[in-house]
Amino acid sequence: MTARALLVRGLLVGLLAGFATFLVAHQVGEPHVEAAIALEEARPATESADGHTHEGATAGHTHEEDGTVVSRGNQRTWGLLTGTLVVGTALGGIVALLAAAAVGRLGRMTPGQSTATVALIGFVSFALVPFLKYPATPPAVGSGETIGDRTSWYFAFLLVSLAFAALSTLVAVRVSEHSGAYAGVLSGAGLYVVAMVVAGQLLPTVDELGDFPADLLWYFRRASLITSATLWAGIGIGLAGLVGRLHRQDVARTERRELAASL
Repeated sequence: MTARALLVRGLLVGLLAGFATFLVAHQVGEPHVEAAIALEEARPATESADGHTHEGATAGHTHEEDGTVVSRGNQRTWGLLTGTLVVGTALGGIVALLAAAAVGRLGRMTPGQSTATVALIGFVSFALVPFLKYPATPPAVGSGETIGDRTSWYFAFLLVSLAFAALSTLVAVRVSEHSGAYAGVLSGAGLYVVAMVVAGQLLPTVDELGDFPADLLWYFRRASLITSATLWAGIGIGLAGLVGRLHRQDVARTERRELAASL
């Protein structure tokens, strides 16, 4: 079972997971995006609670400065499909390469279990925890400056999360070698939780929602989390199954060679 074989399978699994994510996002998330766009376009040019002036029809799908117009229909179909396929394929490849490096290094886990663990760590550190600190908000809410600030702080928190996830995994592996898997998992998870709580307290909370309806905001965030979970679950489950199958095939081939050599 080589890294190249895992990479090819990871890309294919990611592509399929991306398509499944598109279906979920189109049905679950896009209605709330439409509602957010309609609300923002209906607003007159006025100063909102964040202290900035907002123009109506700032949904981001009309670009008068360069004369191009991207219809909302294309955004929610071909644009969304392209985005989910690209992201899914990229994440599938990344998870496959990380799984190839992790197999045999996570205690007594089988290759399939190691792959599923890598995907779970990726989902928590890359998607879930950063989302809890800076959850997704509907498009065009706030000025360009405040949207940029929120995005910058989100990626800063994301990088912190990924760094401590890698460090916590190394600590968990080291501790498990000396004190057992249970102690290793507790130490690694404990380090990550403490580090992210501290980082969450140090980084600012970006509040640019103003008078945006709380119920619509809640549904939009829930849809975003469901979409992300669909992508990561598809990659993790699909790739873990393929890795487990490859491992069993490798074991079977090895046994056949040993049997043939003994005859």
